[in-house]
Amino acid sequence: MTIPGVDATVALSIVAAVGDFRRFCRPEQLVSYLGLNPRVKQSGGQPASHGRITKQGRAHARGMLVEAAWSTARTPGPLRAFYHRVCSRRGMQIAVVATARKLAVLCWTMLERGEDYAFARPSLTDRKLRALELRAGMPSRRGRKGKAAAYSLKEIRQRERELAEQGERAYRQLVADWQANRPPRTKPEPGVAAANGTRLKRPSVGQAARQASVPEPALRSGSTTP
Repeated sequence: MTIPGVDATVALSIVAAVGDFRRFCRPEQLVSYLGLNPRVKQSGGQPASHGRITKQGRAHARGMLVEAAWSTARTPGPLRAFYHRVCSRRGMQIAVVATARKLAVLCWTMLERGEDYAFARPSLTDRKLRALELRAGMPSRRGRKGKAAAYSLKEIRQRERELAEQGERAYRQLVADWQANRPPRTKPEPGVAAANGTRLKRPSVGQAARQASVPEPALRSGSTTP
């Protein structure tokens, strides 16, 4: 719930669907369990092609993550920058699915490390936790201010928003520097592409966003490492 856009309903839906997160050794396994990974088709020596997401597994939790992604895309922070980066290349629908996958990976990483979201807004988190306590039946504390009262102060909300926008700008700059310094992409040989699943062309608009980086080409027998 420290992630902006994720409230108690979304958090409880994910926990109820997944259960013990420790049974997944890698976040990619959780993504596959939720059906947010793309379909892979490959035949013979042709390179693999990636299509729409599988939509297998827990449909309710997947839908809740997509709804949370729409909210996250409107909230300042690195996740909004990620959404806009994918949206500019692949379109709105694919961008929100990619953001939902990013949320699933974040949930796994945070629970695995026992950490909160790095760009959380404390007053917003306290407000969500207090709303959950009231829904659970805890008594109201009228006349006594708690941590959730800080969210009603405009100065605090503005300060937290500025910090989130600073994190968003840092993410955009990080991506820009990476794109400027990344090595040129080389076209793999057909046999090598079939062996490691590398695609030779980007998917057309309407296909699911790629969820993993391109693997390194496999070494052929007799070749040497550069």
